[in-house]
Amino acid sequence: MIDVPRIQARVTELLAEYGIPSAAIGVLRNGEFTEFAVGVMNVETQEPATTDTVYQCGSMTKTWTALAFMQLVDEGKVDLDGPVRTYLPGFTVADPEASAKVTPRHLLYHTNGIEEAYGNPGEDDDVYERMIENIADAPQVFPLGHTHGYSAALGYAILARILEVHDGARWDDVMRDRLFDPMGLTSTNSWREQVDETRAATGHLIRSLDEGPIITPVDYLPRAFGPGGGITSTTREVLAMAHVFLTGGTAPNGKRVVSAESIREMMRSRVPVPDPYMFGPEWALGLIVCAWPGETVYASDGSTIGQNARLRILPDSNTAIAMLTNGGPRESFYHKVFNEILAGLGMVTIPDLPAPDTTLNLDLSRYEGVYERPGARHEVSAEGRKLYLTLVLDPMQAEFLQKPDRISYELLPVSETHFLMPPTDSLEDTQTVAIYDFADGAARYLHTNCRVHPRLK
Repeated sequence: MIDVPRIQARVTELLAEYGIPSAAIGVLRNGEFTEFAVGVMNVETQEPATTDTVYQCGSMTKTWTALAFMQLVDEGKVDLDGPVRTYLPGFTVADPEASAKVTPRHLLYHTNGIEEAYGNPGEDDDVYERMIENIADAPQVFPLGHTHGYSAALGYAILARILEVHDGARWDDVMRDRLFDPMGLTSTNSWREQVDETRAATGHLIRSLDEGPIITPVDYLPRAFGPGGGITSTTREVLAMAHVFLTGGTAPNGKRVVSAESIREMMRSRVPVPDPYMFGPEWALGLIVCAWPGETVYASDGSTIGQNARLRILPDSNTAIAMLTNGGPRESFYHKVFNEILAGLGMVTIPDLPAPDTTLNLDLSRYEGVYERPGARHEVSAEGRKLYLTLVLDPMQAEFLQKPDRISYELLPVSETHFLMPPTDSLEDTQTVAIYDFADGAARYLHTNCRVHPRLK
């Protein structure tokens, strides 16, 4: 049994410690739901959060989109390993091989390597069609299938467009027809215009604990992020999605959502993640695979600009835990909350990050360089026997967050390719970084927060 009063009291303490206005938490264990909420939906109105409060789920949306896509696989309408061009005949990017050979599996895995160069596709119903039209000249961040590199919007927008073309409907209607309505979900939506604003949590950012949380300047992500980050939901309905994985394809109302075979494929088909420590060492089809001792754990996480979602599915224990917040993100907050719940249930807890290996004698020149993609620049340099990463922030972002536009972090080696990046600010957590794929003696890629950044030549 979950000691809800004890967990609520602990979460209340942690919300104050981290400057997060509210958290809604749900646990699904052996088919039974437990849920509660702590804090406020909005720091200005002080309206209490409840279990009916809807939060933005961010990239957790990708798991929903993947489930809908697997229905097409079940129907024999698409092949995970068939070229995208089979379903979108005009599909073209700058690289001829990627144009001809990229598959839905590449997109689900985040191994397609296509740069998110889709321009401004607008906010209309044709947004995903326009995104695909706009990437005809999009370059490769890395060769098709070469490594894992998270696609925040584009990869799942392509999957959504395949769904739209097949079903003859916009993605938002596809999701409602294929998932939300059959599963009996009345609080889950894919587009901001569908959200009941009286139940919606407001996102918050925090620049300092003294100032406290402030309302986000960005209410919602652009519609281009819909299939990869646009869903809003409650903890119970997030857990309804987790129920599908725990039961081999059925919703809590008994409706079969996808086949058991498709669920097995989603969970067992995997690629390695270059930075294995922050989220997990492998990426499955719409899910992250975590490395917890003695337990197979799958994750689906998401963040928007001021809201965050965390889901952990533990099939071996027939358990899932979900948390939605309107502030953060802070991985240490999620760890503390989930570990309180897990320990109370007598279950395995989330492992700590590894310790630095002080015996390593690295040739630091192999790591030095600038690793860059549009909107993200990482400069790695050596000073004496120490390695540093300088993160270059967008000037407008830096001004709003009241931070310098260049922040330097020391990199502490865990192995020849993996590093810890301790925070320089009490509002940050330790991050992890992979610098890897050495060619001609120098690393080719830097991977952090699931994103990959190629080294400039």
